[in-house]
Amino acid sequence: MIEISTTKAPAAIGPYSQGFIYKDTVYTSGQIPVNPETGEVPEGIKAQAGQSCKNVGALLEAAGTDFSHVIKTTCFLADMADFAEFNAVYAEYFVSKPARSCVAVKDLPKGVLCEIEAIAEK
Repeated sequence: MIEISTTKAPAAIGPYSQGFIYKDTVYTSGQIPVNPETGEVPEGIKAQAGQSCKNVGALLEAAGTDFSHVIKTTCFLADMADFAEFNAVYAEYFVSKPARSCVAVKDLPKGVLCEIEAIAEK
């Protein structure tokens, strides 16, 4: 098992890692829309979805893979009313259309609007 660690995605804010590679599979922790360079969260669901996708992409790159190898994602939204706008941004990154679960949750860390985790082949 190999730990994924990159400064191109936000550091873990708790007792967990950014992700792991186990055999030929990559598991990322959920990525909230924190800009890793500034620590800031952009405004609005479109900007937040884009930043979360960029953060997932940074972890995939650090693991030696990319979006085309993602086989499953789990997406968390603070408000299901944001579903259509979230989907529009998500579709720009996850063009291979991996299997996905998308649920609304009561709250997310730092009061963000979305979070994305991914499983990919290496």
